[in-house]
Amino acid sequence: MKIMITGAAGQLGSLIIENLRSRIPAEQIVAGVRKLEQAAHLREQGIEVRYADYDVPESLDEAFCGISRLLLISSSHTDDSVRLTQHKQVIDAAKRSGVGHILYTGFAFPRQSIDQNKPANVHTLTEQAIIESGLEYTFLRNALYIDFVGVLGLKEALTCGELVTAPGDWKFNSVNRCDLALATAAVLAEGKSGHQIYELTTPQTWDFADLAEVLTEVAGKPIVHRQDAAVQHWIYAFISKLDTSSTSGDLERLMGRPVTPLRESIMPFLPVGGEPAK
Repeated sequence: MKIMITGAAGQLGSLIIENLRSRIPAEQIVAGVRKLEQAAHLREQGIEVRYADYDVPESLDEAFCGISRLLLISSSHTDDSVRLTQHKQVIDAAKRSGVGHILYTGFAFPRQSIDQNKPANVHTLTEQAIIESGLEYTFLRNALYIDFVGVLGLKEALTCGELVTAPGDWKFNSVNRCDLALATAAVLAEGKSGHQIYELTTPQTWDFADLAEVLTEVAGKPIVHRQDAAVQHWIYAFISKLDTSSTSGDLERLMGRPVTPLRESIMPFLPVGGEPAK
């Protein structure tokens, strides 16, 4: 059995391979990358590296040869129409190449559009294309990455003692990539057949008051949360379109441990030591 991870040089792909290596022999893992030079470190670990570019269908046919389970990590292209085309090219190549099972990293609890004239989101459309392909599938629906806290002004909050956000009843099921990678590696290694859907979120939500409490602990001084209608940032429009409040126990069950706590998850996005940079 050979398992291939596309986008293997990216943050999530690299972490998945790191976790997968502890579960199955390296020779069963294949890394698909757009730039072979970015995967030298994987070759050194005994992992086969293949050229696989979502925009080059012929590269996919060759890359997927002999692959039993294929993980399609969703494209990072900013244009959803391009992303969907890329995903469909991967799906078509997987079917032509005889891939037995395709796994796809979509988004947790996708919202269905009530407007018939408005197209569904790229993840829902990709899942539909996979279903229509007739391939066995697993949908790994990932919650919002915790990375979004990096644009919330955490440094300023530590400096002035206030975490100021746009008004709203914000609740988050967000996760970090390390947890997602561990769960995804478990699914890949398990090799379960049939069709599965996993909602990979935290089992409980947190809100901005919780975030302020964590910042207080880190800073060793009070950090309060305040909503202000004057706050304008693209992130709020973005997250308002997503289901960031529904939860599931799938992630913890697959990891075999609790999710990483909020405090530990946000540390990479704080100034060193949690104190404002001088």
